[in-house]
Formats: sequence, structure tokens, C-alpha cells
Amino acid sequence: MIVLATKNEILTNKIFLNAALPLVKVIANDVPSLNKKFEHTHAVIQISALDPDAPAGKVATHFVINAGEWLVHADRVTKNPHIELEFKSIETMNAFFKGKISPSTLPKMRGIAKKTETFVLFMRVLLKMSSLLNAKKAPEDEETKKLLVKCFFYLLSSGISQLNKNGHEEIHEWAKKSPDRVYAWAVDGYPEISAYLRIKAGKSRAGRGEYKRAMPFFTLRFDNLDSALGILLSTDDMLEATKAGRLIMDGAPEFGAQVGEYMLTVAAFAQG
Repeated sequence: MIVLATKNEILTNKIFLNAALPLVKVIANDVPSLNKKFEHTHAVIQISALDPDAPAGKVATHFVINAGEWLVHADRVTKNPHIELEFKSIETMNAFFKGKISPSTLPKMRGIAKKTETFVLFMRVLLKMSSLLNAKKAPEDEETKKLLVKCFFYLLSSGISQLNKNGHEEIHEWAKKSPDRVYAWAVDGYPEISAYLRIKAGKSRAGRGEYKRAMPFFTLRFDNLDSALGILLSTDDMLEATKAGRLIMDGAPEFGAQVGEYMLTVAAFAQG
């Protein structure tokens, strides 16, 4: 008997396909030791999960790597990847990326024999992504801190957008009532570590970097990387951080509470 996925499992899977897995490209590009190793790689790699409700019988995100250049095709299935990690259901894919790795959640792996080196490299990036998103405390070195904050900003902005697009009731109701507004995440002194979310009449679009067309309606801004990680890793209290100046809300405080709540919602789906 085929068991259809629950609404929450589908929402979780949309966050992984559209918000978490695209971070593989970010990590591969930003970590010099990994970036250099992909300079001679030519491959199409797909991560998929069987889904009887999907037109192709599965859902997937795939990557086209050409001499170190990455193209990410989020939530899109390709028929003939060189390498594929195929999960037996979206539930097992979700469990795997939440760190619940067991024989029952492991994917089938195809194409490894022909592209063993590429597979090993890709798995290094995938495991790096998993370790970053499941971190419990801030890393010691500056570069890893920067990468971790960037990944979380991208995940949260894209994750909120995905929840809106896929019918999360509370977030979609908020988006439907919203005029054209941009919400942003930033760290003082690191303009390259920023993200934003544009909301207008039920539609949403996440973006990476600074929003430059106009001043964002609201920005959740941190005074340094450690302050950002305190909130992102839930080791600091948002109210206390605001009082101490570690977190600056450029806009009305009620919008900070709202954005903070939706950040926690994304985290709950992505981390369980």
C-alpha cells in the first residue's frame, strides 16, 4: 500500500529541495580546498526521492558541474544524471538530512563506479553542508563562521519563501496581506554575508546578498558574526541580544518578533 506524505513532510521536503540543497554550491565555491578539486569535474548529480504524487514519479534537485562552475536546478528532475542518490520516499530523504541516518534512510546510489572520484568529492560537500546546518555551537575559525552565517541566512530567507509558496497557513496568510516589502538579514562589516526576502500580495522571492533597489522595510542586523550565530544556533536570547546591542532591528520591533518566529518555523521543519 502506498502511503502519501503528510503536509508537514511535503513542506519539509520543499525546504530541503529549494533552500538547503542549493547550499551545496555555496559551500563548494566558498571552501578553497573543495573548490579547487572541482576544477576538472564534468558531471550531472541528482538527489531525488520517490513520490507517487509527482509527475515524474519522484522529486529532485540536480546539479550540473562543468569545470568548477555549478548550476543548481532546484526542485527539478533530470532523467539521466551521471550520479544519483535516490531515496525511497520524501520521508526518508527528510530524515536523512535531519541527521537521522540509518540503513532505512540511506539512498540508492547510482553511477558511482564510473565517477568514483566525483562522487567522493560531492559527498564531502554534502556532509559539510549537513554538519553546518546541524551545528550546535559556533565554530572557532573566522572563515567557517562566515560560511555558517551565510548558509543560515540563505536557508532562512529561502525557507520562509518556500513555506509561503507551498501553503503554510500562517506564513501564507501573512504574505497575502503584505504590501510590497523587503525583509533583510545582515552582519555589520560583512556586506557579502546578507540575504533578503521580498513579499508582495501573497508572492515571495528570496535573494542572496544586499537588496539594492531600495532600503529594506525591515533588517535583522547583527553587530558581528558571533552575535549572529548566537541567535541562529539558539544559544542567545533575542530579547537579551537586542537589549545588549548584539542584534539591531532596523524597523519596528514587532516585525522583528514576526520574522524571528518564522525563522524558528523554518528551523523546526529543517532540523526536526
